[in-house]
Amino acid sequence: MEELTQHEERIMRIFWKEERALVREVLAQLPEPKPPYTTLASSIKLLERKGFLGHKAYGTTHEYFPLITQGEYSKKSINRMVNHFFDGSVGNFLSFMVKEKDLSEKEIKEIQKLIDDYENSKT
Repeated sequence: MEELTQHEERIMRIFWKEERALVREVLAQLPEPKPPYTTLASSIKLLERKGFLGHKAYGTTHEYFPLITQGEYSKKSINRMVNHFFDGSVGNFLSFMVKEKDLSEKEIKEIQKLIDDYENSKT
């Protein structure tokens, strides 16, 4: 799966939220300054060629819908980031997150609970 540009991610977030949309409906939800309609239509067609969107035709109108969930994309993106920047080590990634994001005590406890629950589910 290819990585999305920021512009493409913004478009996909609209499709993940709405589930189905026409180009003009996506355009209405984009922040100012809005791209020209034809530029947005080209971006949506590119997302379709990349395998992120499908469409159903109603005459000359196309209604687009996501072919991949936001969760699937997030999982692949995080795995790619961990592999690329942290030598595939989830421990290095978590260590970085704890240090760089200045996590609160509550967030650290939530992470620890997730780890503990995972460990307990394996036994």
